[in-house]
Amino acid sequence: MDALPISQRDELLHIDVRLDESAPRSGITELFRTLRPRWDTDDIQVKVFTEGITNQLLGCYVGSAGEADVVLVRMYGQMTELFVDRKREMEMFRLLHAHGCGPRLYCSFQNGICYEFVKGTVLDDPLLTQPAVYRLIAAEMGKLHSIKPQSSSSPQTVLWPKLTNYMQLLHTSAGKEASPWQRPCTRLEVPSMDVLLKEMEDLKRHLTAVDCPVVLCHNDLLTKNIIYNSAEGVVKFIDYEYADFNYQAYDIGNHFNEYAGVNNVDYSLYPSQELQWDWLTEYLQSLRSCSGVDAAVTEREVQQLYIKVCKFSLASHFCWGVWALLQATYSTIDFDFSRYAAARFSYYFKKKEEYFGMKLP
Repeated sequence: MDALPISQRDELLHIDVRLDESAPRSGITELFRTLRPRWDTDDIQVKVFTEGITNQLLGCYVGSAGEADVVLVRMYGQMTELFVDRKREMEMFRLLHAHGCGPRLYCSFQNGICYEFVKGTVLDDPLLTQPAVYRLIAAEMGKLHSIKPQSSSSPQTVLWPKLTNYMQLLHTSAGKEASPWQRPCTRLEVPSMDVLLKEMEDLKRHLTAVDCPVVLCHNDLLTKNIIYNSAEGVVKFIDYEYADFNYQAYDIGNHFNEYAGVNNVDYSLYPSQELQWDWLTEYLQSLRSCSGVDAAVTEREVQQLYIKVCKFSLASHFCWGVWALLQATYSTIDFDFSRYAAARFSYYFKKKEEYFGMKLP
């Protein structure tokens, strides 16, 4: 799938308004005077979406929710600019929309963005194991991964620069009172900084020796970022906050890791090998179709990708574990980030030897 040029003249609307996390109504009124001038501000209804653990998400509309033009308003979490490149996020948002893989971005404001509401319902966790649904997800990821970069040069993975940045931020925050290492209840559950540095080097040494393509990835495909339209039989991905070029197997492994959930992480829910093989077969077929390749997927190709996904799933655990330690220090969102970090690192160490030992055919 060839890249579509995004016009440099098509400047994104920016509204100089800041929303208050605890009382956003006045800011929303000001925001929509510009974004939707025909709306009567007294009639604007606001629905709060509470699933996010990085940002706050609100749905705004006038009239009946089922028929209305709904605009999503995302307020960035406190200090998230430390580890999310907002300019890059905007670029990815618009590139993905141009290819039919993401919603339309309407505007930015001081501490967030407004974008198009995607019709459907947030995917329920049990549906992840239904072949009719997970094959749709696999095919949509194949479509996403087939999008080519706009420049002619080969894209570089965002994984190692991002992890290096996270580790530097973590080192800086380690002495802060809010740091997980300063809390007696989590001190024994979270690996030390020295251990994390060693593990990052081990991961980088092992994974850079694996031949894995770098493609345009979602990088955060948890269940709540998948919208399912059962009437039309389609899925769409949302919240491309972390989207960027990354290892193909990382994006898939990261999605499989999310079968375990977020609020109560349970790795007994990790997909079976049989499910993964079926998922990967559908994905490879979609990737070939979108890339204009007319050839059947072989069992050997599925086996190779399965092993790579296992290996890169470790990088996903490590990345989100470090991310959660940073969130535990800086975020004001009511979520036990230290506990989440401990769960990710625990499973990382449980699977590391097994996955490192897997040999590609």
